[in-house]
Amino acid sequence: MALDEAVTPVVVSTGQCIERAASASVIELAARAAHEALEQASGLRGRVQSVSVVNIMSETGPAPAASLAGQLGLTPTRTEVTTVGGNSPQWLVNRAAAAISAGELDGALVVGAEAQHFARVHGVPGAPSHERAGAQLALEPDPVVGDDRPGVGAAELGVGLILPVHVYAMFESVIAHRARRTPAEQRAVLGALMAPFTEVAAGHRAAWFKEPRTPAEVAEPSVDNRLVAEPYPKRMCAFLGVDQGAAVLVTSLAAARAAGLADQAVFCWSGADATDVWFPSARPDLGSSPGLHAAVSAATSAAETGVDDIGTLDLYSCFPSAVEMAVEALALAPDDARGLTVTGGLPYFGGPGNNYSLHAIATTVERLRHRGGTALVSAMGWYATKHSVGVYGATPPPGGWRRGSTEAAQRAIDDSAVAVAAEAQGPAVVMASTVAVGPDGTVVAAPVIARLPDGRQIAVAAEASELASLSGRSLVGERIEVSGAPPRYRVAP
Repeated sequence: MALDEAVTPVVVSTGQCIERAASASVIELAARAAHEALEQASGLRGRVQSVSVVNIMSETGPAPAASLAGQLGLTPTRTEVTTVGGNSPQWLVNRAAAAISAGELDGALVVGAEAQHFARVHGVPGAPSHERAGAQLALEPDPVVGDDRPGVGAAELGVGLILPVHVYAMFESVIAHRARRTPAEQRAVLGALMAPFTEVAAGHRAAWFKEPRTPAEVAEPSVDNRLVAEPYPKRMCAFLGVDQGAAVLVTSLAAARAAGLADQAVFCWSGADATDVWFPSARPDLGSSPGLHAAVSAATSAAETGVDDIGTLDLYSCFPSAVEMAVEALALAPDDARGLTVTGGLPYFGGPGNNYSLHAIATTVERLRHRGGTALVSAMGWYATKHSVGVYGATPPPGGWRRGSTEAAQRAIDDSAVAVAAEAQGPAVVMASTVAVGPDGTVVAAPVIARLPDGRQIAVAAEASELASLSGRSLVGERIEVSGAPPRYRVAP
C-alpha cells in the first residue's frame, strides 16, 4: 500500500525538563519542555493547530493551554486540558494521530508538567508565577477533554478508600494470594521486579532519583524506606514530589517533510483505549486488568504485530501491582530481556502527576530515532481504571496508522461488574486487603473488599479495636463479620 504522507501521523520532536533548585511555575516548566520540542522543529510552529495540556495537579489558572500557547507564540485553533488520569498523555497522542489520519489535523502539541517539589520544600502551592496566574484569569477557560467520571464511588468513599497507594496495595494482595505468598514474601519478590527500574532511572537525563538500588534496598522496610501500605514500602510507590515537564509534537509526515524533518520523525503505528470495571469495589477480579489486555490486544492487532515482536516497552508503574497486571496482560516474563521501562518508572524517574507517560513517549521516540525498531507504551489512569496503549516505529506501519477497536471487549468488561452493597450484617469473605501504616509505624487503617454470601461485594473498614492485630497480615480468603453503616468488620474467629 502506497504511503499517503498527508495522513501519516508521526512524532517529529520531543522535549523534557527537570528543575531541582530554582523556583519555577508549572507553566514555566511546561514551556521549557515545549520550547525544546519546538526548537527541534522550528519550521513547524505554524502547523500547530492544537495545544493539549495534561491535567495539572499543581496550582495553575483556568486556561493553562491557552496561556502556554501565548507564551510560545503559537496561534492554535484549539486549546484544551484533560481530565484526571495517567492515561491522558497516550490518549492525547492516539487522538491526535486519529485526527491526522482522518485529514482533520496537521499538527498537535501535547504538553504536561508538575511543580510539586518546590511547593513541598518551600510551602508554595505549585510555585506559581502570580503575574501569569493572574493573566490566565483574563482568558476563557480551556475546554476539558476526556472521561471525567470520579475514580471511586460511594462504597469506597464511605470507608475512606481513596488513596492510590491503598487501592493498588489491595490489588497486590490478590496477586500475592494467588502465588501463596505472605506480605513479606511478596515484598521480596517485588524488590527483584523493581530494582532494574532504578538502574534505568540512574541513566536518564530527566530522572529524579539517579541511584541504582538492590532488590533488598527497594524491598526491606527501614528508617528511610518506611512501610506505607502492606506490602509496599516507600521505595515502591510513585514519587509525586517532582518538578518535571515533557512535550511531544505530533504532525503529518508531509508536514515534517516540508520542514525538512522527515528523517527525525518516528511513526505512530497504532493506538487503543479501554477501561476496567470503573469502581474497584465492583471488579470481579482485583488482581488483573482485562481493560489493559483489551487495549494491548487491539493496539498490536491494529499495528499488525505482536508483543513478542516489539523492541522496547514502557509499562505504567505507579505501584508494583500496575506493573504485574501489565506483565500478565502482555504475557511477559517479569525479567523480560527488553526491560519493562525506558525511563525508570514513577517511583524512581518520578511521577509528575498525570504526565508521567508523556516522558515515556518522549524517551521512546528518542530511543527509536537513534536505535530503530518498534516500541509499546502503556498508560494508566485512576486505579488501574483507564488504559491507553500506543505502538510506535522508526519506519512506517505496515498498514498505515490504525486505532484498535475495543468495543466488544469493553462490553464484556462492563457486563462483568459485580453488584456492590452499601451496608451488610453478617459474614463475608475477603477478596482484597491492605494494612496502612502511619509514619510512626502504627496501623492506621485496614480496608478490605469482601464478597457477601449473596454474591455482592462490599468495601469495609476495620473496627478500631482490630487494627493492632492486623499488622503484617493479609486477610485475602479469610472470613470477617460485617456490621454497621458505614460498614465495619471484625476478623471471624
